[in-house]
Amino acid sequence: MSEDPDGVASRRHPSCLDRPTADFAHPSERVLANLMTLYGVSWRYEPVEFPLVWDDNGRAIRGFRPDFYLPEHRLFVELTVSDQRLVTKKNQKVRAFRALYPELEIVVVYQRDFVALLRRHALGTLGNVAA
Repeated sequence: MSEDPDGVASRRHPSCLDRPTADFAHPSERVLANLMTLYGVSWRYEPVEFPLVWDDNGRAIRGFRPDFYLPEHRLFVELTVSDQRLVTKKNQKVRAFRALYPELEIVVVYQRDFVALLRRHALGTLGNVAA
């Protein structure tokens, strides 16, 4: 770790430390990725987009890109910390994904689950993560 005259970096939770990773769409995704790395869980960020709707010519016109893929668990993870209006839309995509790709496993980590993770690891609140 680089010089830290105030000792702040040494007191930060390892999941909050910057690591060279993907360009995350939301800070909560970075925290979740760092927690998975901390616990030795291999992950890939948005590795593939799954078509959900096709036009009359067979071209995909709507898709779904889960946030993470955990290759050792053969599991996709979708993190949603949005308000309920946006969660409903995301749940529709997850239902379509499950109907079209029943052989693939996906779990959705909802805001309450993510907040519980933050509490368990003493990482503050969702507002702290998004800041």
